[in-house]
Amino acid sequence: MSDDLMIDVAGLYHTYRHAGVDEPVLHGVALRVRRGEFVTIMGPSGCGKTTLLNILGLMLPPTRAERLCVAGRQTLGLAERERARIRRTAIGFVFQRFNLLPTISARRNVALPLKIRGEPLDGQIEPLLERVGLAGLAHKKPGQLSVGQQQRVAIARALVGRPALLLADEPTGNLDSANAQAILSLLSAFHREWGQTILMITHNERLAAVADRVIHMRDGRFCE
Repeated sequence: MSDDLMIDVAGLYHTYRHAGVDEPVLHGVALRVRRGEFVTIMGPSGCGKTTLLNILGLMLPPTRAERLCVAGRQTLGLAERERARIRRTAIGFVFQRFNLLPTISARRNVALPLKIRGEPLDGQIEPLLERVGLAGLAHKKPGQLSVGQQQRVAIARALVGRPALLLADEPTGNLDSANAQAILSLLSAFHREWGQTILMITHNERLAAVADRVIHMRDGRFCE
């Protein structure tokens, strides 16, 4: 894998099996994303975008692939323990449904990745919460926050520790236009300042336009 590539995928296929019937979703996908690049993937529901993101995030093994290099590692054939280590140390995730733990505070939600990795907090949490516009709300639980604020917590959690790769699955899908623009502005700012590689799924053409590159997907294939 070239040193300037964060993602290098070739011949990627995935098939789900439901009630004994195979349902192919990805058909020989190939993708290269350079380090520090901001790429968006657009396409209709069911075209395979989320499946692809889950595979790139090492949460779902592909049915078949020629090459699956993520964060500088060839990940095909790795044991789950090593895949989990790469997820913890190199990849941040932002989900459409936030996936925050409802019983703990915003601060503790943001701190979770560091605790899982066994890293010290070192004063990272409060400055990050302040940066995403949540100063003074660190003690509140997700249910006490607005939808837009919850997504800001999710973004802070994904960014804590500055992972090299950020994967965002419709991060503005549940937000109104004002909050969606604010969230995208945050992602763009962190991308510029920290040089993170970002791969984002979105249905919104206006939001996709901030990326360095837009890739269109249909029926499990790219159609640039």
